[in-house]
Parts: sequence; structure tokens; C-alpha cells
Amino acid sequence: MKKPLNDTLANNRKARYEYEILTTYEAGLALTGTEIKSVRAGQIQIADGYIQVRPNRAMLLNVHIAPFAQGNQFNVDPLRTRQLLLHKQEIKQLLKAVSDNGMTVVPLKVYIKHGYAKVLIGVARGKRQYDKRNDLKKKDQNREIQRALKRI
Repeated sequence: MKKPLNDTLANNRKARYEYEILTTYEAGLALTGTEIKSVRAGQIQIADGYIQVRPNRAMLLNVHIAPFAQGNQFNVDPLRTRQLLLHKQEIKQLLKAVSDNGMTVVPLKVYIKHGYAKVLIGVARGKRQYDKRNDLKKKDQNREIQRALKRI
């Protein structure tokens, strides 16, 4: 049996609640040998992570990758800064987007694609409290509609 091409390992549900995602990019993740083994085992948490965009590079910060159990001296700091692998043009677009007021770049999910760890990153604008309330109302209404349709 063939494995699916995309294996989602971590989802950042908090980002979709806190931010309005405008555009997304797929970025590679520069990892060490023991880190990729931990990522493939699903030992990654991106909920508190954020992305810092500098000229010519984008960095992933505050993402926790648990030390690999059999890694011994080859394990690195679980919260170290990791480089995102993007094309120069994509980095320029991210820099331009972040320079706008109120815009940020957040990691949305981590997955394995063709054997490589990838991060889906999104250019986002922070939601206001009333936007969050409206989203919750819509979600509840959709849930009620689905329940009503099931009963029929």
C-alpha cells in the first residue's frame, strides 16, 4: 500500500483563530539528522512559533522539536532558530508584506512531502475581538445546520 504524499505532523489551529490568513507559502525546513527523525515521529509543536523575515533569509523561531530518544550527543536545543528554505523572490515578497502595518508571518502546519519536511507559512493580519466572535457564531450556526440535516 502506498503512503500519501502529504503527512500533516502539526497544525497551528491557534493561528487561524487569531489571524486572518491572506496568502500562504510552502517553505522547506533546514533540520539536523536527529531533528528530522523527531519531526517524522510527530514530536513537533508549532503553536507558539513565529517567523522572522530578514533580508535574504527567513527564520523559524520558538518551535519545539523534542530531542530524539536515540540521539544522545547529536541532539540539539529543542527551541533553536531554524532557517526556512525559500526562493529569493518569495523572501522579498514576505519582506514587503511584513513592512505593511499590522502584518505578520506565522507557521500554519508542518508536513512531510516527498520525504522532506515542509512548513506552510501564511502572511496574516491580526483579527479584532468582534471578528473572532463572528467566526465562532458562524461555526456554531454551521454545526447546528449539520445536526439538523443529519436528523432528516
